[in-house]
Amino acid sequence: MKNTSISIPTLVRIKPNALDRIGAYSRRNQLYKVAICYNQDLDKKLVDRVNNSILEDGIEISSSFPVTSSSFDQAQEIFQAMPSNTNAIIGFGGGKALDIAKYVAFLGQLPYIAMPTALSNDAFCSPQASLEFKGKKRSFPAAIPYGVVIDTQVCLDAPKILWLSGIGDLVSKITAIYDWKLAHKIKGTQIDDFAALLSDATVFQLMAKPDHDLESIRLLGMALMLNGIAMAICGSSRPASGSEHLISHALDQISQKPRLHGLQVGTATYLISKIQGRGTDRIAKLLSETGFWDAIRQDPFLKDEWIKAFTIAPTIKNDFYTILSERDHTDDLIKTIDTDSIIKGIFK
Repeated sequence: MKNTSISIPTLVRIKPNALDRIGAYSRRNQLYKVAICYNQDLDKKLVDRVNNSILEDGIEISSSFPVTSSSFDQAQEIFQAMPSNTNAIIGFGGGKALDIAKYVAFLGQLPYIAMPTALSNDAFCSPQASLEFKGKKRSFPAAIPYGVVIDTQVCLDAPKILWLSGIGDLVSKITAIYDWKLAHKIKGTQIDDFAALLSDATVFQLMAKPDHDLESIRLLGMALMLNGIAMAICGSSRPASGSEHLISHALDQISQKPRLHGLQVGTATYLISKIQGRGTDRIAKLLSETGFWDAIRQDPFLKDEWIKAFTIAPTIKNDFYTILSERDHTDDLIKTIDTDSIIKGIFK
């Protein structure tokens, strides 16, 4: 029997103006000396709001690191430069800063607070950090955040395309869970029923509120956070990642212009659902109502790249069985791209 003891966020605030309360949240949790990792190109007004909130509540900023890349080397440099008496790490901004901060916190065995400024994927609460190592992206172990602080107004003010990317990453849980159960049936892959249930349920929260407003941002932030917890529960990415993610990873390798992770994943989710023969209507409804397809049509994908990525996808991860492992489904993909009215104009 596996050990089911996991860490989950103790501090969770998903609300407007949460940014201006981070000092109070730190004090309540007895985190009196914090280090901050933030994206170098982040709006200075946002950085100032965080700094002011922390200092006004009497919390000391032991160090502040502008993050320029998600490289393993920069993570090591920041870890070595961090004062030894620091008792928490705050990651603030986008993916680069959050990945660096969560890995530095893991190395130092310190509480980590995730403060994303946009909700483009579920990585802010995942138990892994994606870092560049020797020219390639690799996943490194990282703890689930001690705290998740999401200022819904800040995320609403971010470019809408980032919200749509988060929608695409969230809806992929429908096909990912199917692939996980298929792997269990065919290959005996261990499945955690609670993790699967948790991840699957998160999609339905947002389906009731597909508008781009504060409440939708709150629901998306909560759902993506729970996806990260689902991965931590089972010690695997399977509750949140299946064949649709393999296609996106393949596109990252071969595309002339890789798109946002969630845009690729959301599109792949619809295509995979057609092959799986389930969930298609729910997926299409959410992506249509949010304007996801309209955004893609403004800059369509290249059909030839997707066909190539489709053939590469099953080789991306060893021992990761999905519906693409059964047989070559390329003809099914091409037929859907050429004839499906829902995705007309998505490919060129």
